[in-house]
Amino acid sequence: MDRTVNDVAQQVSTGAMPGWDRVEALAVQAHARYASNADGHVADYIPGLAAADPELFGLAVGEIDGSVHGAGACETLFSIQSISKAFVYAMVCDAVGHGVIKDRVGVNNTGLSFNSVIAVELNNGHPMNPMVNAGAIATTALVPGATPAEQWEVIRTGLSRFAGRQLELDGEIYHSEMRTNQRNRAIAQLLESYGRIDIDPSDAVDTYTRQCSLRVSARDLAVMGATLADGGVNPVTGERVVSDQVCRDTLAVLASTGMYERSGEWLFEIGLPAKSGVSGGIVAIAPGKGAIGTFSPLLDSAGNSVRGQLATAYLSRALGLNIFASAPAHHSSAPAARKDAV
Repeated sequence: MDRTVNDVAQQVSTGAMPGWDRVEALAVQAHARYASNADGHVADYIPGLAAADPELFGLAVGEIDGSVHGAGACETLFSIQSISKAFVYAMVCDAVGHGVIKDRVGVNNTGLSFNSVIAVELNNGHPMNPMVNAGAIATTALVPGATPAEQWEVIRTGLSRFAGRQLELDGEIYHSEMRTNQRNRAIAQLLESYGRIDIDPSDAVDTYTRQCSLRVSARDLAVMGATLADGGVNPVTGERVVSDQVCRDTLAVLASTGMYERSGEWLFEIGLPAKSGVSGGIVAIAPGKGAIGTFSPLLDSAGNSVRGQLATAYLSRALGLNIFASAPAHHSSAPAARKDAV
């Protein structure tokens, strides 16, 4: 992470966002600061993603009052990929409850790569982490619906409510992933063998692949994240999407698992619940304030967007979003000593 942000004071995570003009200016500054960074590589294990333009870079900041501030390619559409896991997880939590999804899917970081099969075997068939593929497939299998078509429509409609507009499937990405998702099919069959999913594993993988192929923009991600930041109410449409308790659960999971095996480093440096995807998107949420959505296809070795991480770190510092940041209270006098103090 860039720790040389000398022209921006470290702010503490208190109060509200600064004024509209200030947020707008900082979004533009963050984009300009990192637009020329060419570190990383485009995901090439899915042919449809390998064709992404490495020059693309956009970001947006969404506030809980409905304001959205964008810069660069913030309206460019790309497949949501693993970022969908966060919002489908929230939908399933809302549908089946805190206890069921904790027991069936789990809430802990595996410390292994997002598509690991070994993690399932090591934990007696328990997915452990809802933000890696095994846990996400188990989560998708819990989506309400009597048929795969009904489950898919619940997901598409639910994620559209988070975004505040109708999201569409990227058919090219979907078919490209279906031709190369042997590993996910193996994971689903393994989950079925352990009794972790109750539907046909092929159907679970198909629906999961569809959810990852929905098209979003950095602006959409900012609005979707701001919905989690605002207790489950979409700040643009005013619609309640999920409960405030579900937002709390989802953000807790994202804080510990959302950035793959780099989640600890991300939380240490940036201090925000977040989720990334291998198409180059990142959404980072500041509870009670808003969210940052970024898009840049150049990834680090863990599958996280390089420019997206740098821009989010910059904005987290400049806007005072780090949920762990605080400052000493100023007291007029020292507190009186307790009489029973040793």
